[in-house]
Amino acid sequence: MSNSGLQRREDGVVVYGALWCGDCVRSKALLDRVSVPYTWIDTDAEPGAVDAIVTANDGRRSIPVIVLPDGSHLTEPSDPELRAALTANALLRD
Repeated sequence: MSNSGLQRREDGVVVYGALWCGDCVRSKALLDRVSVPYTWIDTDAEPGAVDAIVTANDGRRSIPVIVLPDGSHLTEPSDPELRAALTANALLRD
């Protein structure tokens, strides 16, 4: 999926989420465990963040949204899905 106006970074991922979101906490914990750098964007605090994720998700306000270096993004990925995407983007070696 294209990034639809989402921020991205070349050397890691960008995570759009909220502190109250269990899936966001889980995805951040995985990134921390595997030492993948990420930029956290709090959708409750960052102006424009909600609009960006709604646009990227075809009108849905689902989080987390994780933007990969290639510009694609995952919404609410499982840990195996996130690991596979990190590997595909040369951020993780399994």
